[in-house]
Amino acid sequence: MAAESENPSRADEYRGRQATKQATQASHEEFLPDPLAAELADADLRDPALYVNRELSMLDFFERVLYEARDPGNPLLERVKFVGIVGSILGEFFMVRIAGLRQQVEAGVTELSADGHTPQQLLPILQDRAWAIMKDARRCFSELLPELDAAGVHILDHERLADGQRAALDEYYRAQVFPVLTPLAFDPGRPFPHISNMSHNLAVLIRDQTGEERFARVKVPPSLPRLVPVPAPDGVAQRRGAAAPAAGGPEGWFTWLEQIIAAHLDTLFPGLEVVASYPFRVTRDAELAIQELEADDLLETIERFVRRRRFGSVVRVTVDETMPERIRGILSENLELGPRDLYEVRSPLGLSSLWDAASADRPDLKFAPLVQTVPPSLNGVEGSDIFAAIRQRDVLLLHPYDSFDPMVELMRAAANDPDVLAIKQTLYRVGRNAPVVEQLMEAAANGKQVAVLVELKARFDEESNIGWAKALEHEGAHVVYGLIGMKTHCKALLIVRREGDRIRRYTHLGTGNYNSVTTKQYTDLGYLTADDEIGADAAMVFNQLTGYGVTSDYGKLLVAPVNLRQGMEARIDREIEHARRGEEAHLIFKMNSLVDKPMIRRLYRASQAGVKVELNVRGMCCLRPGLPGISENISERSVVGRFLEHSRIYWFRNGGDEEILLGSADLMPRNLNRRVEVLFPVRDGGIVRRLRDEVLAKYLADNAKTRVLRPDGAWEHIWPGEGEDPLNAQEWFVAQARENACLEEAGA
Repeated sequence: MAAESENPSRADEYRGRQATKQATQASHEEFLPDPLAAELADADLRDPALYVNRELSMLDFFERVLYEARDPGNPLLERVKFVGIVGSILGEFFMVRIAGLRQQVEAGVTELSADGHTPQQLLPILQDRAWAIMKDARRCFSELLPELDAAGVHILDHERLADGQRAALDEYYRAQVFPVLTPLAFDPGRPFPHISNMSHNLAVLIRDQTGEERFARVKVPPSLPRLVPVPAPDGVAQRRGAAAPAAGGPEGWFTWLEQIIAAHLDTLFPGLEVVASYPFRVTRDAELAIQELEADDLLETIERFVRRRRFGSVVRVTVDETMPERIRGILSENLELGPRDLYEVRSPLGLSSLWDAASADRPDLKFAPLVQTVPPSLNGVEGSDIFAAIRQRDVLLLHPYDSFDPMVELMRAAANDPDVLAIKQTLYRVGRNAPVVEQLMEAAANGKQVAVLVELKARFDEESNIGWAKALEHEGAHVVYGLIGMKTHCKALLIVRREGDRIRRYTHLGTGNYNSVTTKQYTDLGYLTADDEIGADAAMVFNQLTGYGVTSDYGKLLVAPVNLRQGMEARIDREIEHARRGEEAHLIFKMNSLVDKPMIRRLYRASQAGVKVELNVRGMCCLRPGLPGISENISERSVVGRFLEHSRIYWFRNGGDEEILLGSADLMPRNLNRRVEVLFPVRDGGIVRRLRDEVLAKYLADNAKTRVLRPDGAWEHIWPGEGEDPLNAQEWFVAQARENACLEEAGA
């Protein structure tokens, strides 16, 4: 019985999560509104034909990313990086989406998806589609190899290396690789070894002195680079008239670590004959199922489940196409694979490692460097002067074009300003190097009241967040882990400062994480304000996160799961009323995902009433635009480019008294019902105009990186029309930032 308790089946885990979710909602009835309250009565708008399947829509997004790898207009190493991104997100798709569907199938769930599929129907469709994308990604990488070779970046199989290069790798293997390898045999005396999640492995066929063949497994150590730099072959440097270039320099050479190991397997099995070896890769169920209601210590529970992730049920095994049936049979039997769980592809396996090659020191093969700027009102402002600048005027940070440095400087000022009394902040994904967290620890050490909500359930960032939580607690900060049954996804910072005879609150709210690395890779928005009402609302949010109070009495903020759904519904309905009165009615929504059925139905009704609805959705979009009588007034665009689109902007024309909301929430059931999210109004008229006329306008005018969703669910790339200049919205902002930096330098 103990073993069953430690290793529940996927079906048991799924049933447990559903029970926990129901219990959580029952215990927070005053905090979690009934999602059915937002259901619309029009039965015609519930027709499954009106909806795109969310998982299939996600795979559509993967294909749009893969297109960027094929686009010759992108620099060569950036195209390689896009292939690596596809490999990475496909792995997560199997770990979470495919794993979740398998749990539903094993639990006997027959509930229909929005588009009318049962889990049993949908699972094989997704597996086949994902496999097709896997094969397309490998085909794309194969097509890029000759171009890389011609450009001086050589990713070669070990057997194609020159003798001198292989000799150098012999020494590398002896000194760096061999000491960390552990061959694991499989025979009656030694059980089949555990294969950890996302691990690269070699299935080795050994023949002993009696002639009997045996199976062994060798794990490719994740602590070593998978793409190994190799010295240039003899004569290359001389032909170029220069000293021998370093690997990854002007002439970079790489080979695969698993191939180096395969070439030296005789050192692991002395006295035996190595017949053959075949690479394979295992993907396991990584969805974190946490019975929070039964967890006395959430931190300890999360740590335990992060360790368990390595042992989740296998959902995918990719093998080299040359692997014989006998070896496949051994893997299938011992990893308990179904007939659709084994994927045959051409090596190399696990394309996410191509990030290593994309990091080669070849600026001529990459996008031009991003020049980040600082908003004029904060340029050159240091220390406590930053508070005066924010009091004078609200500040918009447009990442990645605007630097994250002002946020670090604000945190540094707050940590050291004697008038700052308290700092409160939510942390979702901050990464391993987090200057913001370091300033929080400095503030706690300086005697400030520091309260931090660290979201331990941020998928795949749990381990990093656990470390920061412990470090903050060690410095004396008050650390909490959120509300039972809900992730805290909002991005909020509150600084409480004594100014004369009053207390003033400074608030930062945003669409992205407090992560200095991703603010250079994602498009996000941050908003700094000293507005009293926003500060008071933010204080109530933090009080509910750290205490027991429950309120819906927010003056300016929309907070999920309290009033965000209702607030968005009311604003869409307001636009519908404007249209019914014959006034111009217009909505522009920019977000990452549009999945929530009640929200989609409301947008359908807005279209039916004559409201113009322009959507810019990066990833999943379950709404079908352009359907006669349903959504002919709705258009849907998606931009995939150099940076990951991550900002959420909701614009309402509102009869000319326009309103813009920014924040952390997409229109998905989890964001509206099961997460703590915040949308906030932009109160500064100049910032409203900039967001409308510059940010939203450029994305709606983009004709370089935009795909348009058609009524049949297909995505179509749009191109400049005759006489129309091409516009890449992201590169336009890059150019603007570079121009602003030049003006700043000239002014200095």
